[in-house]
Amino acid sequence: MNKEKRNKTSLLNKPVQKEPLLKRILTAKSKWDDKDEFLDVIYWARQILGIILGIVWGFIPLRGFIGLALFALTNAGLLYLYIVNYQCVDEDEYGGTFEMAKEGFMTSFAAFLVTWIIIYSGLYYD
Repeated sequence: MNKEKRNKTSLLNKPVQKEPLLKRILTAKSKWDDKDEFLDVIYWARQILGIILGIVWGFIPLRGFIGLALFALTNAGLLYLYIVNYQCVDEDEYGGTFEMAKEGFMTSFAAFLVTWIIIYSGLYYD
């Protein structure tokens, strides 16, 4: 009897399994219980996007203000579409649109600049 009681309580106290993070990132309209976890996803997505855009801007010989402006528009636009249209997250739960837009933007901008300068200089500098 004591053993049966222990088995029942261990089954009741079993933690609920969450979906793997990568699956939630790639699945539309995923449920995000932890706000910080979703903000971390936004932060790291921005970093990856910044490096990818830096590589692309380096191979396409973009220069000057046009490259900077296109980066800002592309970075903010793609992440906003991901947040609002793909994940269907209410921005107000995370502090509004501006809070979501600035999450990791400056570090992404730094990674973008470093990557863009290295690739461009390596390919086109005489």
